[in-house]
Amino acid sequence: MTQTSTASRVRTPSPAPVPPPGRGVRAVRAVAIASCLPYITLKVLWIAGSRVGIPDGSTLLDNRIAMAIGNGLSVALDAAVVVLALLLTQPWGRRVPAWLLALPMWVATGLLAPIMTGYPLQLAVTAFSGSGSPSAGADEPFLHEWVFAVVYGGFIVQGLALGALFVRYAHRRWGHLWRGPLGGRAAAAGGPGAAGPGQASGRRKGSARAAAVAGSLLALFPGAMHLLWAGGSTAGLGAERIAGRTDDFQVLEGVSAGFAVLAVTATLMLAFRRGGRLPLKAAVAGAWAGSGVLGCWGGWLLLASLMPTDGADPHTPTLVLTYAVSMVAGFLLLSGVVSVLRRRAA
Repeated sequence: MTQTSTASRVRTPSPAPVPPPGRGVRAVRAVAIASCLPYITLKVLWIAGSRVGIPDGSTLLDNRIAMAIGNGLSVALDAAVVVLALLLTQPWGRRVPAWLLALPMWVATGLLAPIMTGYPLQLAVTAFSGSGSPSAGADEPFLHEWVFAVVYGGFIVQGLALGALFVRYAHRRWGHLWRGPLGGRAAAAGGPGAAGPGQASGRRKGSARAAAVAGSLLALFPGAMHLLWAGGSTAGLGAERIAGRTDDFQVLEGVSAGFAVLAVTATLMLAFRRGGRLPLKAAVAGAWAGSGVLGCWGGWLLLASLMPTDGADPHTPTLVLTYAVSMVAGFLLLSGVVSVLRRRAA
């Protein structure tokens, strides 16, 4: 009885209260939310039957059901950005389970990163080559030019604002997991400076390396295909896609190949602790973004390729296989990153 009453008087110290966001954070949050509105508005209008921004002959008008489904999914994804912006800046956001925040942020990173890098590069190539706007080149344009500027501009602002909020949040909640250099003693979980049973640490190390190697081997295929297409090859492309290729198509394929290289390199460096004095957080960031592009962008393109179409299908078996393998590789590489971080958290 005495021990019970004594234990009942012992109280675990409550965590320090999280201060409300400052003026700067609130401003960035407002920018992130406001940047979603043009895209969501356009998508809702198209679902409702409006043709604003859609020219005659656009492939968007070929299948009304597929268009509604695709636009509905994209509205849900962009609306999730609003939820994430609130979660990252509210005190209650610190109590959300790690996976419930990290997974949507990984998806957002994977979908926004190719646009944030590819669209400015397209504009630069267009400016130097004089070949017209990034969306030009097709006999029947997909969308009016101003739509690309509004939508992609909004995506870039979304990515910058949401990324800044996430970096702030992640640094405060998990920053201790990626301190120091990649090859330092702190990174060597299971070594002399590691905490936790050595056997469990060894299992985590083995699972991280197995996932990293398996994901890297799979990523070779989509990475090689994107590199071939960026160089001008038509292998595996359908006649419709070959006829509609432009400089911006090759730019986007080059960006996809670059992210595949980044994903493989950074994840293997993390799993095998190779990199010397390279900051650990740089490898984590590279593996996070690269695996996200492989997994989420590949998954999004795979979903688009499975949508019903009228007439010729531009998605050849090679393209569908590329998207599918990319998606699987991205998820495997992510599991490798998660295993490394869980090993360090032990």
